[in-house]
Amino acid sequence: MSPARFLWPLLLSGASSAQILLPLDSRPATSTLPARMAGLRGGAPHLPPAEMLGNATRGADPVALSGWLAAQPTDRPLVVALDALAYGGLVQSRSSPLSAAQALARLQPVRDWQARTRQPVFAFITLPREPDATDRARNLAVVKAMIEWARAGVFRELHVTWDDALPGSPAPLEGAALAKDAPANVRVYPGADEVLSLLSARALSPELRTVRAVYSDPVAAQGVVKYEGIPLTRSTENHAAAAGYEVVDAGSGPADLTLFVYNGGDTRQAALKISALLRRGPVAVADVAAVNLGNTRLWGDLQTLRQSANLRALAAWGTPGNNLGTALAHAKLAEGADPVRQDELLAREYANDVIYSAQLRAALRKEVPEARLNTPEGQAALLRLAQAAFPLRVGQLYTLRDASLPWGRSFEWQFELQPEP
Repeated sequence: MSPARFLWPLLLSGASSAQILLPLDSRPATSTLPARMAGLRGGAPHLPPAEMLGNATRGADPVALSGWLAAQPTDRPLVVALDALAYGGLVQSRSSPLSAAQALARLQPVRDWQARTRQPVFAFITLPREPDATDRARNLAVVKAMIEWARAGVFRELHVTWDDALPGSPAPLEGAALAKDAPANVRVYPGADEVLSLLSARALSPELRTVRAVYSDPVAAQGVVKYEGIPLTRSTENHAAAAGYEVVDAGSGPADLTLFVYNGGDTRQAALKISALLRRGPVAVADVAAVNLGNTRLWGDLQTLRQSANLRALAAWGTPGNNLGTALAHAKLAEGADPVRQDELLAREYANDVIYSAQLRAALRKEVPEARLNTPEGQAALLRLAQAAFPLRVGQLYTLRDASLPWGRSFEWQFELQPEP
């Protein structure tokens, strides 16, 4: 389906970050990051408190979330992760004992909110990963019901995404079957943690833009990528369309954005290529060569060339889809961004995706066993190790003010940077 079919004609007027975000769960990547992107042009989106959202062991309270939603302003769009309401979060969507009817009842407040406010709703729901899913038939029935809600106009856009599709997962086939009869306002593709950011870009920056993808290894980009079940090039196209970009080829003239996808090869040459592309126009970088791990040589070379601050976006924190979607969503929202907020977000992305994922996480695991991270010992070790990795210069110089492990594990951290004069 062409991304042009997803453009809605009424552009949002006035407040640049005037939207309501109901995240997938309380992880920084699914809550803090989308909110900071949504605030790039000023203001702050409405976001429920972290304690109201789900975590690894406890699902969100649907009654509390429904009450929070009912109390939100009625003059702005809603961007919502439906799994948070239906099951309590992404983790709980895989093993919830609820029936399809019970899950749908938990989703009714979204439909009621849209009927009452007449504001656009941008929503997504996931097809769960294998082998964790305990009731695929239930999840699939709820997804099909959401597609019918989209057909009826409840959602301005609905994105149906599949989570971590390793070989043998039925999710890609389920997604393909759903896409065959989906209405024009439904998009189906692999993804999860990055989707709220993509939908935020759709809500706040609905104008169609063009993007050209450049791969460090074009041949390898044709291969099926881990966790997606599809070629890397197709994943790029999916995420570009989800953010509101049309992918163009090299012979079609200038593009609004170049997405450089580092998928392996000589890091120095990749950094020089990015530097050359920046002289021609806006560039975002998605580092997908490894999962959950930024390439320190690539990013070190870019720092040496003093180019990190010139990027529209950077992403290296998760799966290939996570990184593609994050980079494209940020780049779309960076158009017209406040320069101070843009530099701060780039610094946060670098601190998380490169410094933490590629350096601090390994050092922390070496010093404190994973089972003991959710203790004062683990938190203290994190803060000590993290403070030694700063300051960081992107455009501005940043020091680390605080750091913690919100889920008590090493996969993600929460942190605050302090810009220095």
